Amino acid sequence: MNEAQRTAPVVYPRERHSISRANISPNALKVLYRLHHAGYQACLVGGGVRDLLLGREPKDFDVATDARPEEVRRLFRNSRLIGRRFRLVHVVFGREIVEVATFRGMPRDDGEGERVVDASGRIVRDNLFGTIEEDAWRRDFTVNALYYDISDFTVRDYVGGMEDLEAGRLRLIGEPRARFLEDPVRMLRAVRFAAKLGFRLDPGIEALLPEMAHLIGEVSPARLFDEVLKLFHGGCALETFELLRRFDLFRYLFPLTEAILAEEEAGFPRMLVARALANTDARVQAGKPVTPAFLYAALLWEPMRRRMPPLDGKGMSEIQAIQVAGTRVVTEQVRHTAIPRRFSLAMREIWALQPRFARRTPRQVRALLGHPRFRAAYDFLLLRAEAGEVPADLAQWWTELQALPPEGQAAMVQALGETEGKRRRRRRRRRRSAAQE
Repeated sequence: MNEAQRTAPVVYPRERHSISRANISPNALKVLYRLHHAGYQACLVGGGVRDLLLGREPKDFDVATDARPEEVRRLFRNSRLIGRRFRLVHVVFGREIVEVATFRGMPRDDGEGERVVDASGRIVRDNLFGTIEEDAWRRDFTVNALYYDISDFTVRDYVGGMEDLEAGRLRLIGEPRARFLEDPVRMLRAVRFAAKLGFRLDPGIEALLPEMAHLIGEVSPARLFDEVLKLFHGGCALETFELLRRFDLFRYLFPLTEAILAEEEAGFPRMLVARALANTDARVQAGKPVTPAFLYAALLWEPMRRRMPPLDGKGMSEIQAIQVAGTRVVTEQVRHTAIPRRFSLAMREIWALQPRFARRTPRQVRALLGHPRFRAAYDFLLLRAEAGEVPADLAQWWTELQALPPEGQAAMVQALGETEGKRRRRRRRRRRSAAQE
């Protein structure tokens, strides 16, 4: 369907869809009802509507309205205006934020609003406001352009999104090439939604992804950092990774990693990255915290090792070499995706602690156990053991140590000291024997 083929929306009354207000955030309902009672049109839209219709629990709820940003701001004291490229209002309820966007419109001749497009067709700024129908046609994917209207509890579909939802199909609104030119990040979103929803990509999207993947290299590194977290912290990281590589998108996010993966399809790097992403998925699905530092540590571990200076003849320890290589890798990677300093420092600490796990003397073990980054570094050690990069018994020793109560840990560490003492005495005897000969 294109703009010339527009028809009246398909309106699904309450009895023909599965959305219940009981499954909508109370704070989102407050926003919807206050806008409605103030005389504005107010709808849930986007991923929240899509997920509710699929029987999933939405991560957040976005609201679309015909109220202008300044009007929304006046209605909610607990709100703030954000954005220059797209002006939005965030209504803040403690830790929950309900995002409110004014319906986007099409370019027109009255001079109202602002829409800036660069020479390549990319939208630089877009604050043209319009009707709900125009807003639907401005969205990216049909399944994200369904509106739940709080005034009568209907679902309004202007672009065939309900049919695509039922068919498990991911389809762009409008001509795919033009939509990717407007915003290349839509290619990453296509892959993310396909993996998350288990939907098949429309053939028009599939054909264009490898051809237009290079446009990802023109997106700002700061924006791509946010997109990387959405790609790999959504619970479907491993499948997303495979799709990114299949469509040649991954190398524009992590070119250093892709170069190594291409060399060693069946080697350690692929195993470690795949296991790290599977581990991330398991943690997300179990409701456990995940951190960008650990994700980046796994994705950039092998590139870092390739950039380590040789240890022989320079008086450089392995930890120092890791620190040097870490600086090199971060410098190269931030040209593609930004890494905020708090995460890059944590990532480099995880790397620098790895050699210390093999140095099992009482002093080293106690110091390592007390390190604030110990747990993340230990998890990374387990990952390396699963990939066959370090001996499994080394990881097992550290696992057993942590399972013991304090007195058991003390005994296990003391046994290390006794073993080390015996080794030193044997070395001294050998040296004396050699001297006597």
